[in-house]
Amino acid sequence: MKLQVRRLEALPDPEQAFAALYGESEDAFWLDSARSGEGVRFSFMGDASGPLASVIAYDVTAGEARIARRSGTETTSGPLLDLLGRERSRLVPAEPAELPFGFDCGPVGYLGYELKAELGGDAVHRSTHPDAAFVVADRMLAFDHEAGRTYLLCLVAGDGEAEAGEWLRDTAAGLEALAADGAGAGRRIGAPVGAEIGRRASPRLARDRARYLADIAACREALLEGESYEICLTNQVELEVEADPLDLYRRLRRANPAPFAAYLRFGELAVLSSSPERFLAVGRDGRVEAKPIKGTSRRDPEPAIDAMLAARLAADEKSRAENLMIADLLRNDLGVVCEPGSVEVPALSAVESYETVHQLVTTVRGRLRRGLGATDAVAACFPPGSMTGAPKRRTMEIIDRLEEAPRGVYSGAIGYLGLGGGCDLAVAIRTIVLAGGRATIGTGGAIVLQSDPEAEYEEMLLKAAAPLRALDLEAACRLELETMPLRLEG
Repeated sequence: MKLQVRRLEALPDPEQAFAALYGESEDAFWLDSARSGEGVRFSFMGDASGPLASVIAYDVTAGEARIARRSGTETTSGPLLDLLGRERSRLVPAEPAELPFGFDCGPVGYLGYELKAELGGDAVHRSTHPDAAFVVADRMLAFDHEAGRTYLLCLVAGDGEAEAGEWLRDTAAGLEALAADGAGAGRRIGAPVGAEIGRRASPRLARDRARYLADIAACREALLEGESYEICLTNQVELEVEADPLDLYRRLRRANPAPFAAYLRFGELAVLSSSPERFLAVGRDGRVEAKPIKGTSRRDPEPAIDAMLAARLAADEKSRAENLMIADLLRNDLGVVCEPGSVEVPALSAVESYETVHQLVTTVRGRLRRGLGATDAVAACFPPGSMTGAPKRRTMEIIDRLEEAPRGVYSGAIGYLGLGGGCDLAVAIRTIVLAGGRATIGTGGAIVLQSDPEAEYEEMLLKAAAPLRALDLEAACRLELETMPLRLEG
């Protein structure tokens, strides 16, 4: 296997490039640094049209994967991370390329929350969507937002040189034309962002205010009884909508640009994410980083008020307690796979500000032990501790009992597992899952003993606001208005 790389000294607009090259693809990915400058310099995109590519859909209950290749479709047994390891192994090039990024083809997609059943949790609820879905990419593009360059990567096996050369030439010519044409190219792509969304209904909460407050009370009882220190309680906003998934994602990246944004397409299932949170990054040198988020405040257009809100969040006792607990949880998770003494916390409760919210972010780093790789790190840390609480195993049991439904894609992870050993996965939050005319948005927050139930309910709604704006500003307002009378009582 050979990896061919071509570098262009040009950077077309990634949105235009994706729409032009992959907008009509049945299975496609776009890991989108819609907000650069936050330690995320590169965006990646591609689809499953290459001769060596495959598409994986995994069912954790059955322990089986459906793998579609150019040659046909097969069913094989898991566990999933072992299966992904086998898929990566068949594509590893004889000589690695020198690249400034860690994604050099391989699996890219999502791990759903219910995959916890293979990684230390229980199989309790069954998702209506695959528990994991991946494009195993043999061709892809990488956009270097800092250096203004574009990379084309193409895996070649056997007599595939001619086909690979044709793809490299044609794709490079198309990208150079897009870069040269600038804004004019966008007029040929299709309907502009802002085109009317089709039929839609008012958003509704899967568990209404009264039920959610009752669940918070149950969390507090479990905390008082010493069953957990922190419980990440979540809910779902649901609505019926008819919309083009890519156009909807383009709305989302404008409404809430994020460093770990993503657009995934698997047939009729689309995952549209504007995540600000890194779950786990593993470098080719074995260095590991996680950046959990705990603590959220709204932003304000008035600079003085906005600064006050950020300062108040930084000093908030509850949010700092949440960060301490998640830092300890991740130190324990990473300690299973990292060199003794290498796990550190270089930043605790640092304020990071995004389009709609301020958040407190903690950074945990380590170095993998010799012989271990990215899938070992994922196995040790999944599901993201910021979406469970601590201790993880018992807290997941409490969550399963209270939520009474699968989380699906939400609370899992989105990103890549590169052939050279690198990986970068974001926590699947601020995410719209679209399928069959139905959109769902997961949202929630961590419950600790200091939690104020009404404030937790408000925070849960706040986190849903940005994805809802992409669907329809009026929809976001309707959810606010419909819950306002209840929230004002007492």
